[in-house]
Amino acid sequence: MEWVNLQQAFDAALRSAEVYVTSPWFYMQAGIILAAAGTALASASFLRARVDPASLGMGLPAPLRALIRVLMNRAGTIIFAILTSFARLVLVQTEILSRGYLLSTATSLATAWVIIRLATGLIRNDFVVRVVSLTAWAVAALSIIGKLDDIADALNSVSFTVGALRLTPLLIIKATVLLAIALWMTGVANKFLEVRIARSHDLTPSIQVLLIKLTRVLLIVVTIAVVMGSLGIDLSAFALFSGAVGVGVGFGLQKIIANFISGVILLADKSVKPGDLVTVGDSFGRISAMNTRYISVAAGDGREFLIPNEDLITQKVVNWTYTDKNTLVKVNFATNYDADPNLVCKLAVDIALGTPRVTKLKPPTCLLTEFAEAGMKFSLTFWIDDPYAGMDNVRSDVMQKLWEAFKREDIRVPYPVREIRVRGGALPVETIVDTSG
Repeated sequence: MEWVNLQQAFDAALRSAEVYVTSPWFYMQAGIILAAAGTALASASFLRARVDPASLGMGLPAPLRALIRVLMNRAGTIIFAILTSFARLVLVQTEILSRGYLLSTATSLATAWVIIRLATGLIRNDFVVRVVSLTAWAVAALSIIGKLDDIADALNSVSFTVGALRLTPLLIIKATVLLAIALWMTGVANKFLEVRIARSHDLTPSIQVLLIKLTRVLLIVVTIAVVMGSLGIDLSAFALFSGAVGVGVGFGLQKIIANFISGVILLADKSVKPGDLVTVGDSFGRISAMNTRYISVAAGDGREFLIPNEDLITQKVVNWTYTDKNTLVKVNFATNYDADPNLVCKLAVDIALGTPRVTKLKPPTCLLTEFAEAGMKFSLTFWIDDPYAGMDNVRSDVMQKLWEAFKREDIRVPYPVREIRVRGGALPVETIVDTSG
């Protein structure tokens, strides 16, 4: 029966249109509309060739520049609306036409399109702009020709039931449109709040990321609940369905949920935070971002390790800057026995102190650690307060300066020297290793 009502409404609209099309005044108005459209296209092309929107809006605020750009893009539609409106006014005033319904409809549709495009000028996504513009214009067109209520009643007459919920095409269309608009507004509000939270110097990076994530989830949940409530949908009707979906999601998305919960825990306990220098397994680098599912660790050579949040909860993590940014760097080296160990330690400490990135708050130390077979072994340790800038490079600087100082002081570094002696021109071969340097 519902489909019969829909078919009857469509047939009635078709008969009404057929009667109007057979009128001679229809073709006169259609000709005027075609002439106005051609004139508008030519005028718009002329304006675009002569007027540059960028130069016209130079020095004006950003909203006015955007308005000028939209008006120039819609110049043809604006000219068309003006021409059809003027033509209708002349025909009605001269009593050639009594109403000029077709001209009035064309003017209203063109005006509605311009207003809709001006309203969607703030949206950056081109696909969203097209969808919103066409949807809003379709609704405006139906309202202008007086068929909006009829179409709405026809769409509402067809329904199917899911549990205690009655679904109709009209309800689905309303829910889709309202949800799309609400989610877009939620995204704008979320970006505004993210900027405000990120600029707050009273919050630590971990708390900032946690607040941003919680705000995003909360806004989405509230938006969906408000949209469903505004449409008169009883949210309790989804209780059984959401319970079944929840069980399925729980089994199918265990890792994703585990990583999400782990991410919340990491942000709450502040064990790691953006900017920390960490080692997780074989991965070493600075945390550049903390996301819902993973953290991003920049290795410093162009690579970024995406480590799941769960791994930071279950595995051993070395946080080089957890409580203190100062990091100990160790350089091991050796000299032969002809060198004075006191002089060697003094040279090493002076070199470390003279290196730019070595902090002076904690003085370097050099220890004689072993009398080995090849020579004396030393360990130079010093502190840096910017480990995120790299530790291998400062270690290399210190070792190069040590080498220059050893050359200058005639201190030799032991290295193995192998000699092969052949007796009588045949085997056996005796190998003698000299490690004196």
